[in-house]
Amino acid sequence: MDKLTLEEHIESEIAFAAELSKAGDNTAAFHHLERAHVLGQASTYFHTRVHWLMLKHGIRIGDRREIAGQLLRIAGAATKTPLGVYPLGNTGGANVSPIKPMPVADDLAEMLREARR
Repeated sequence: MDKLTLEEHIESEIAFAAELSKAGDNTAAFHHLERAHVLGQASTYFHTRVHWLMLKHGIRIGDRREIAGQLLRIAGAATKTPLGVYPLGNTGGANVSPIKPMPVADDLAEMLREARR
């Protein structure tokens, strides 16, 4: 069986989030957006896209803190990621500091290692 590319893993996490959101499981949906964020941080496109999806999530659930946090993070992702400035492992939600590096889950770390090979 072929291994998935990093981009395919990110898209898969985004798709899981969309399915869970549609089913009304907002907590699980956001968890998959966080996973997509960790995987996509090094890509300006994916980093910014995931923050956009987190913003939409915040709007959907009426979370003003998440909305404000994601507006800040979208600007940061779009301008800092091209320079290689992002906190590794950070899950991207407004519930964590936007500059705090965080541990990477084992399965995500393996996906990132595979992508570097």
